[in-house]
Amino acid sequence: MADKMVDEIRTMGLNNKIEWYLLNKVLFHGKFEYQDAHLIFLRVLLVGGRDGGILREMSHHSSVEQIDICELDQMLIDVYKQFFYEIAVGYVGPQVKVYINDGTYYAIILDAFESMGATAIELANKEFLESMACALRLGGVMSAPADSFWLDNFTLEDTIAECRQIFKGSVRYTWCSIPSYSIYDEKNEFSTVYSISGTIGFVLCYSDRPAMDFEKSVNPLDTKNNRVAKGPFKFYDSQIHAAALCLPSFAKKVGSARF
Repeated sequence: MADKMVDEIRTMGLNNKIEWYLLNKVLFHGKFEYQDAHLIFLRVLLVGGRDGGILREMSHHSSVEQIDICELDQMLIDVYKQFFYEIAVGYVGPQVKVYINDGTYYAIILDAFESMGATAIELANKEFLESMACALRLGGVMSAPADSFWLDNFTLEDTIAECRQIFKGSVRYTWCSIPSYSIYDEKNEFSTVYSISGTIGFVLCYSDRPAMDFEKSVNPLDTKNNRVAKGPFKFYDSQIHAAALCLPSFAKKVGSARF
């Protein structure tokens, strides 16, 4: 039992700050990736995600033929492979390519410290979002982290409106519970706001018309084919998928749910 507890509280630190806890990381990986489960996609771009966890979860999708991951630091990837192999096992998949290059994709996943919302800088940059839209194929979906609806300054109306103009399709806010996760605050320093709120948000952007019904999955997962993930899903299922798109009444009144 003691060995198991020590194993589950392993943490990753970066720049003298705790980046994440191993025990909670599956919530982030699973929810981030399976939001796009309503699509049948062949080629996926992952921006960030150097720990390999999202790559591991993507391996559950039998339709995925290629996953391109754009990352800046090979050393960090090597660290994850050495000390967090159960997460970094995602790199083992033959469909994974680690490099920086131009391309078009049916799914783009932004695994970033910053979140869309009141204090966003990079993820609120119009030129950056336009570059993501250019890399997204017609009928594709981009997923990006967003503020928790428990924050006092929570508002995504401007972000949602701009994303609709840029991506030309449906935009939806979704969320999941997560006991501990660190983010950057407005001073570009780490904060534990997600540990306090217990939730994290996401914004989904669809690049086509008519409107996309994000609640219906047209790409059911093969629960018997886990590929490199080795084992059943730890967090995601169809009920979790649908529930993540439901917001409490007070959050709808804030305006972020006016989709």
